[in-house]
Amino acid sequence: MENKYKLILVEDDASLGYLLSEYLGMKGFGVTWTKNAQEALKKIETNVFDLAILDVMLPDMDGFELSQKVKAINPELPFLFLTARSLKIDVLKGFSLGAVDYLKKPIDEEELVVRINALLSRLVSNPDSEPQETNFKIGGYTLNTESFELRYNSEPIKLTGKEFDLLTLLAKNMNQLCTHKEILTTIWDKNDYFNKKSLNVFISHLRKHLSRDPRISIVNVNRRGFMLKVEVTV
Repeated sequence: MENKYKLILVEDDASLGYLLSEYLGMKGFGVTWTKNAQEALKKIETNVFDLAILDVMLPDMDGFELSQKVKAINPELPFLFLTARSLKIDVLKGFSLGAVDYLKKPIDEEELVVRINALLSRLVSNPDSEPQETNFKIGGYTLNTESFELRYNSEPIKLTGKEFDLLTLLAKNMNQLCTHKEILTTIWDKNDYFNKKSLNVFISHLRKHLSRDPRISIVNVNRRGFMLKVEVTV
């Protein structure tokens, strides 16, 4: 199978690192596996990768610190975290540092592949495709899809990865209907009852984040889907 994307995997557990690198290789990825942060940084300095997969618990440096050093070398390289930590504060910290996803151990290899493909299909640019809009003006808010930031005036607002992806999809279709099916298959990769329940929770979160501007609303359209509406003031 042809390698479509190049990944760097930073995982100090020899068994897990071998398992993931072999499985991802079988699924068509080009995988460079390193067991510590310093070795990973050297690889990133001299090679081109599409995605970095970082273990949080490393012997020489935690994954959070490593992610910032990675960003200093290559600000455009997206990264996700693998971790045995389950505390909400760690998950939020991971996203606040710019992670595109956060997977908890034990890792389901099939789920990892689905998530990587979904992430890279959105994040890696195709040179033959039309340039994508990266800044969206939503009333008094600005959403930047390159820096993964939502700002109200100049104040940053923290979003989780799912919140950011959902708001981006709604912003791309501003004042137009996004169906439940479109949202669930794009953001969750699966249109089912349980994800639909999760979607309603995330919509509530976004409504709170956008509540500072009364011109903005996320409307539930007759059980068909949602629409991000922004009233134009004259």
